[in-house]
Parts: sequence; structure tokens; C-alpha cells
Amino acid sequence: MIKDILLPYGQSKMILKIDENRLNGIISVAQEETKIKPNEKQIVLDALANPIGSETLAKLAVDKKNIVIVTSDHTRAVPSMITMPLLLEEIRKVNESAKITILIATGLHRGMTNEEMIERFGSKIFNEQTIINHDAFDNDNNQFLGILPSGSKFEMNKIAVEADLLIAEGFIEPHFFAGFSGGRKSILPGIASATCVNINHSSPQIASPFATTGVLDKNPIHEDMASAAKISKIAFILNVLLDDEKKIVAAYAGDVEKAHRKGCNHLINQNGINSIKSEIVITTNGGYPLDQNLYQCPKGLSSALECVKEDGILILVASCSEGLGGENFGEMMQSGTPQELYDRILSTPMEDTISEQWCVQCFSASLLKYKIILVSMLEKALVEKMGFIYASDVNTALDIAYELKGNKSKVTVIPDGVSVIIKK
Repeated sequence: MIKDILLPYGQSKMILKIDENRLNGIISVAQEETKIKPNEKQIVLDALANPIGSETLAKLAVDKKNIVIVTSDHTRAVPSMITMPLLLEEIRKVNESAKITILIATGLHRGMTNEEMIERFGSKIFNEQTIINHDAFDNDNNQFLGILPSGSKFEMNKIAVEADLLIAEGFIEPHFFAGFSGGRKSILPGIASATCVNINHSSPQIASPFATTGVLDKNPIHEDMASAAKISKIAFILNVLLDDEKKIVAAYAGDVEKAHRKGCNHLINQNGINSIKSEIVITTNGGYPLDQNLYQCPKGLSSALECVKEDGILILVASCSEGLGGENFGEMMQSGTPQELYDRILSTPMEDTISEQWCVQCFSASLLKYKIILVSMLEKALVEKMGFIYASDVNTALDIAYELKGNKSKVTVIPDGVSVIIKK
């Protein structure tokens, strides 16, 4: 019997048709079936009213003159249309005169366009609030604040440095080398200098066995991020957890370390799933916005790597509607074989790290172990130049995988490779 499995692909779905006899298992987060949909606004209000490890935002905002709210950029599915108005209301009810700046944590990504800002925040906030894109490459606007555990200089956007109340919103999901997104990531890489981000993401840091999905303890990348957050004096965070429809199902507010850690623990309990090993593993990058480009796709690939058998085949389904992503990433991916790229990156000193090389490191290491079939909007010649196998759709990709591994090969499907945490 043929089973249809919906896979997120851009802002739509791609249908995988698979013989149930060949399906070894589907790895996905169990969604609670309830007739009553959660009230997203109330979930956030409850979190703001009961902060973890800190005073309420309203108390913190009293008499403050220069407040900065750090928020995520267009590559993250933060529901700011809900969360940002509530943060602003919480501040304004005790402090009508404060200057409030919304600072977009671009990290090393491009800045958000006006259209993307309106889509994210709504026209009212766009028209009434000061919204500024962080620029990691603007050395004049990034100020030195201290030294991180890795030895890196911590440099942060001066707009945040000059705030007398620094807060951040975001969401928590598994992250393939930082353990989890959210919390301290709003500061580093969010509003840090390019040099600082590059060292944090350098090859020795990425190569650490603790720099992996769902792990914070002993993770050198997390340790730098946590140290940066402490130095930044960020006073309050609001982080949400989302379901597969990008709806808020939980929220944590308060101290950047304590609130974030509690949210991460929630996610581990909810999304931690045992591996199902197979010769062929199909994964996605969760659809839009995370599958806009190939640069983001090691996230979805990381869960599949925990499920594929030795000498197996990975099928990565991601629209890549905006192409490869970062300029450095695109150039590097086309500049050599996986072995050449991997050797080059590992021999690069931390201080000479090139922006975006970490994703090239992840892809090249994976391509050295496994054949990877890429289903995307990218041109066939480009896909093959980077060392992947091209397929126009997931069913064609599965046929190719069967030809390579044999018709008796079993298949594991991970419909959203970003959301799950494969238990080690």
C-alpha cells in the first residue's frame, strides 16, 4: 500500500509517496489533539506576568529612558505580530516617555526589507517605532565589551550598549551546533560583530562533540554565547515555543539564562525522539522561512545524520527559493571537492575564520560520509558542482536512492528535521 506523507517545502507542501513495506518509520513531534486551540496571546501574557528569575518587565521598565528590544530577522519564524505589541504595551503602561528601539538581530544575514518588517510586525509598529537592522560588518558601530571563554573579543552593537534596559524576544528550537536557538543567541550571534561571530563559529568550536543539537552543557559555542549575554547586561527575554503550524504553544520570560534553560528543557521533553536507523533517510528544513536558502539547511540535515546507517543515503528537501544564501557560503561550496573544503577549513586558524564557513564544514563532512540527494529549486549543474545529487522532486529522489541502495532498502522519514531532537 502506498502512503502519502506531506513534507514542508517553501510555503507549501511536497507529497512523498512511499510503499509502506519500505517505510521503517516516521520521526515527528507528537501534536496534542484538542478541540480548543490555545490562546497564543494569553500564553504570552501569562509568561510576562510570571517571569522566571527576574522582576516583571513592567517593573524593570520604570524610569528607563532608552530601551532596546532585540528581535529575530526574516529567517526565523518568531510570531512578532503577537509578541511585540505585548512587549510594547508592558513597557508603555509604566513608561510612556521612554525611547524604544527595535534592533533586528541579523547576525551575519542581510538586513530585513521594509516589506519584511511590515509582514513581521504589522504596519502600526513599522510606522510608529524605530526599527534598525544590526550590521555585523560595521566596525564603527560595534563596541568592545570583554573577552569570551574562547578567547574571542566580544563586540556588540552600540545601540544595545547604550540602552539602559536591554531585552530580547525570540523562539526556542533545536539548533545543530548551538544546542538550541533563543535566549543568549539574540546577543551572539544576533547583534555581535562579524569577527566575534566568526570565532564563535570557527572550525574547532564546530568540531566539538558537544556542539550538537539539544546539548548546552560543555558546548563551547553555547558557553561563548552565554558569556556574551552576561556581559551585555540583557535584563529580560521573552521566548516562545511553536508547533508545526508556527503557533505559540508555550512561552518563557525573565532571566536570559534561567528562562531560556526552562524552555529548552520543555523542548527536550516534548521533542526528544529515539533514532530510527535506515539505509535511506528523508528530511526537510521545516519549510519557510528556514528553507529559503541552502545555507540554513545543515539544521534539518543534522537530525537525519543521527538516523542514517553507515554508507547510507540522505535526501534533503528544501526549496532554496532565495538560492544558496550567504555570498561566502555560496562561493566556498563551489570552490572545491568536499575533501578539499573540509581540509581547508580545519586548517584555518580561529582568528582567520571566514564568515559562513561553518555550514560548508557541516556539508563537506556529511558529503564525505554519505551521498546526499538535494531536492530544491536550485539548478542541476549548481547542485552537482557542490557535490550533491540532483532531483527535481522527492519521489524522483527516492527512486534514485533505491537504484543506489537497492529496492529492499528501508526508509526513515523526518517531515521536519529542524523541530526534532534525536536522543543520543
